Amino acid sequence: MIGILGAGAFGTALAVALAQGGRSVRLWARSPEDVARMAATHRNDDRLPGVVLPPKVSFHADAGDLLEAEVLLFCVPMQSLGGFLARHQDQFARQPMVACCKGVDLETLRGPVSVIQAARPDVAAAILTGPSFAADIARGLPTALTLASRDSANVELQTLLSTSSLRIYRTDDVTGAELGGALKNVIAIAAGVVIGAGLGDSARAALMTRGYAEMVRLATRLGARAETLAGLSGFGDLVLTCTSPQSRNFRHGHALGRGQAFDSGVTVEGVATATAVVRLARQLGVEMPVTEMVDALVSGRVTVEDAIPNLMTRPLKQE
Repeated sequence: MIGILGAGAFGTALAVALAQGGRSVRLWARSPEDVARMAATHRNDDRLPGVVLPPKVSFHADAGDLLEAEVLLFCVPMQSLGGFLARHQDQFARQPMVACCKGVDLETLRGPVSVIQAARPDVAAAILTGPSFAADIARGLPTALTLASRDSANVELQTLLSTSSLRIYRTDDVTGAELGGALKNVIAIAAGVVIGAGLGDSARAALMTRGYAEMVRLATRLGARAETLAGLSGFGDLVLTCTSPQSRNFRHGHALGRGQAFDSGVTVEGVATATAVVRLARQLGVEMPVTEMVDALVSGRVTVEDAIPNLMTRPLKQE
């Protein structure tokens, strides 16, 4: 049995895909009302409209109901992960814990795996990341993801989480996988700004390229392998989130570029990640001008009208 903590769009989509692949899934939601509604309808239309959850998915408001799971998938927002683990860790056994969120914790400047390891050093910790939209996963469309762990349980988890439509690759480069998934959200906000401001696809391509250079620069400074950033968890995810309006980060940036408000109820992981990464990069002496500009934009310290010229007038250099 697989336990999924978090019944947002991504957690619900994984529950659908894994149950359709023959796994029994227990899906935890914070709200007892949501649990009762999903149990009655086998739908989660607030998060994933039009999708019917298979019979092998059961619904739970008590995290202790997932005690017997072979693995726990944490589909909660990155900035909530540490607090969630602190509140519920006594309800879990020693099964592997897999983060399904992307970002850098604002308080500790840690990635998801490090947050899990700090809370539960006695369990195998991993991250599931890569180019994926919840709606595609739930519809059974082909999706490939990266599972990163330093633990030998990586191979067993790869098999357990793979289905006919969900192809899982594995790596032991946790730092590369964490930072690829985190940083691409920041660059996706910038890409949205570019398109929203009407600067065109050529400008977006340039932005993505220079943003990718920043991703590699910071990740390798922290010990990641450059080839990990060239894979699904880095380049693959970057392309998806910078080019599709399904991406919340891209949509947020697009609204910024057009001078429009964005729904404050939608979680946009790249906003907090930009702030955290700027702090981390400064500590390490790593230059990240795109990330710094995104942080300044989302915090309201600069306007779009100021941001673009500031990037374009940086000193000329060799690529």
